[in-house]
Amino acid sequence: MLLADHQIVDRLRAGDLEISPFDPARVQPASVDLTLDMFLRVPVRPGTEIDVAKVWAGHTVMAEVEEDGWVMQPGDFVLGSTIERVKLPLDLAARVEGKSSLGRLGLTVHVTAGFIDPGFAGQITLEIANLSPWPIRLRPGMPIAQLGLTVMAAAPERPYGQAGNHYQGQYGPTESRYEMR
Repeated sequence: MLLADHQIVDRLRAGDLEISPFDPARVQPASVDLTLDMFLRVPVRPGTEIDVAKVWAGHTVMAEVEEDGWVMQPGDFVLGSTIERVKLPLDLAARVEGKSSLGRLGLTVHVTAGFIDPGFAGQITLEIANLSPWPIRLRPGMPIAQLGLTVMAAAPERPYGQAGNHYQGQYGPTESRYEMR
């Protein structure tokens, strides 16, 4: 069951769901708009192979988005994050979805990792790609994504923060820590 606008606000007021900073004007009928932080992680050595059996740390570098924005050329890929820090209670999971108006320009904001487990706390890393034929300028603070919240049928036995997950509490865009098992 996807939460409606008034249910999202009620859960925020109750304090078990946290979105900080929270702007009530960003609540949509079934989601909350999230905004782009001022830091991006940019790939280093584009064209270099990454073997998923051993992903090397430092395959991205941190860059700051200036006030006039960051231009993504067609085909560019960066990691961004939301300004908002989100803390999910154990009975809610979430999905990060792109904004349709940006998608219609060819900008994707979560290439594949839109699911957020119950118990997650931190800023949300966004996998941003420009699929369009045009350069697109990103600006800090722009609405970039939306967060939909779903009620779980039951609380998990191993919530995200207790399951040894390596993105819990992340601050800013976080590069892949993929481990092949």
